[in-house]
Amino acid sequence: MKSKQLANVLIKILGLSLFVNAIPPILTVVLTMPRFGWWHVFPSLVVVAIGGYFVRQSQDVAAFLFKDEDE
Repeated sequence: MKSKQLANVLIKILGLSLFVNAIPPILTVVLTMPRFGWWHVFPSLVVVAIGGYFVRQSQDVAAFLFKDEDE
């Protein structure tokens, strides 16, 4: 496996990990603080967005990290 391919897989795993780790705080806020706690969910939504970006754009991120390396 080439380094770009390995980086692609690892970046996808990182994105999925960020996504999965942000779900419990979101559920906690949704289930326990329906009126006043919505601003507490914002950091978790940012983490979900970053994780989604890593999953969708992992090939571009890997290409950026290894732009000097030949295929």
